[in-house]
Amino acid sequence: MMHTAVGWHVELEFMEDDQHTRAVAMVRLADGTEVRAHGRASRHQVDSNQPRVGEEIAGARALNELAMQLLTKAHEEIDTVSGRTSHPIHV
Repeated sequence: MMHTAVGWHVELEFMEDDQHTRAVAMVRLADGTEVRAHGRASRHQVDSNQPRVGEEIAGARALNELAMQLLTKAHEEIDTVSGRTSHPIHV
């Protein structure tokens, strides 16, 4: 039987204009650490204006960067405790 010890809430905020969408992703970890990442999307001038698509792309890029930062943080913590160099597996 598994018990959930902690939960994370990831926040995404978007800033948009006619051509660009920027996203900021943030997660607050159980130790109070906040990890933030950014993503961007640009609309080509001949494409139709679809803000949702820009949000999806910018949001996905921000979440991807957030994931990479969390992996790096975890491996740095492993290295500090173990005294060896761990090898992150990139997804």
